[in-house]
Amino acid sequence: MTRELHLSVALGSAGPRSAAHWTGLVQLAELGALDFVTLDDSLDPADGDGRLDAVAVLAYAAARTSRIGLIPTVTTTHTEPFHTSSALATLDFVSEGRAGWLVDVSTTGEAARAVGRRDPAPAPELWAEAADAAEVAARLWDSWEDDAEIRDAGTGRFIDRDKLHYIDFEGPRFSVRGPSIVPRPPQGRPPIAVVLDAQGRDGRWELAARHAEIVLLDAAGPAAAREARTELLKRAGRNDLRVLIRVTESPDRLPELLADWHAEAGTDGFHLVTTDPTEELPAVIHDVVPALRARGLFRATHSGRTLRDHLGLIRPDSRYAVRTETAL
Repeated sequence: MTRELHLSVALGSAGPRSAAHWTGLVQLAELGALDFVTLDDSLDPADGDGRLDAVAVLAYAAARTSRIGLIPTVTTTHTEPFHTSSALATLDFVSEGRAGWLVDVSTTGEAARAVGRRDPAPAPELWAEAADAAEVAARLWDSWEDDAEIRDAGTGRFIDRDKLHYIDFEGPRFSVRGPSIVPRPPQGRPPIAVVLDAQGRDGRWELAARHAEIVLLDAAGPAAAREARTELLKRAGRNDLRVLIRVTESPDRLPELLADWHAEAGTDGFHLVTTDPTEELPAVIHDVVPALRARGLFRATHSGRTLRDHLGLIRPDSRYAVRTETAL
C-alpha cells in the first residue's frame, strides 16, 4: 500500500508585501490541498523592510480560505507567553481550527535594541526559555475546559468558573498564573512546530521532544533523516510527532526527489522552502502536486477540516478536565 505524504510550503518572511499578496499565495497553496503554509517573522529590523506581523497576516488569510493550515513564526524571546498563547488561540478561532505555531527565538543585538527590554542572550538560554513558553502556552490553552462557556442569557452566566483553572507556572525566567483570557481553541491546542537540524542536538531538540507535534527537519540525506526521526520519537516517547523534511530544490526535479526520499527516509512528508514563492509556488501547485498524485503519493483534496485533521493528530483533552474527572 502506498504511504501518502504530507506536503507544506514556507512562504518566507511577511514583508514588505501586502496582506493581500500573501493571502493570494495561501489561496494557491490551498488549491493544491497542501497541509499548511508557514510564514516567517522576526523582531530584527535588519531582516526585512516594513515587515507585517505574521499572525495578523495569516488571520487576514484565514477569513479568505477554508481548509489549509496556517502556521506563523512567533519568537519567544521578546514576547510574553501569555500574549503569544492568546494570539494563537485567536488565530485558531478565526481560522476555525487551522492555526499552528512555529516557535523561534531572537538572538541578535539588533532585535534586542529594537524592543528595548533585555540584552541579547546565548542561544541555549533562549531555547530553554522557549521550551518554558511552549509549556505555558499549552497550559493556558487547557486552562478553559471545553464546556466552560455557558452563555445562558436567562441566568446571566457566561462561563462556569469551576471549569477555569489557574496554571500556576513558576520557572527561572518568568511565572504565569492564568487562566487564559481566551476560551479553549477549536483544536484544543494549536500544533507546535520547530525547525531542527538532523546533525544538531541542541535545545531545539529538547523543546521538540517535549512539546512539538510538527518537526521541520534539515537533513543531508534520507539516512540522516531516518536516524533523526527515530531518535526524536524515542526522546518524545509518543507517536504524535510528524517529521517533514525541509527541501529547497528546483520544482522540475521535485517529484522524483520527493518520491525517492519519501521511500527511503521513512519520514512523514516535506516542507518546501521557497526562495521566491511568487515564482515557485505556481509550479509546485500546477506541476509538482499533480505529478505526486499520479504516483499515488498525495491526496486530491483535504479530507478533514482542521490542521490536526490534515496531519492525523488527535485533539488533546484539557489536562485540567482530566484531573477533575479523576478526582471525581
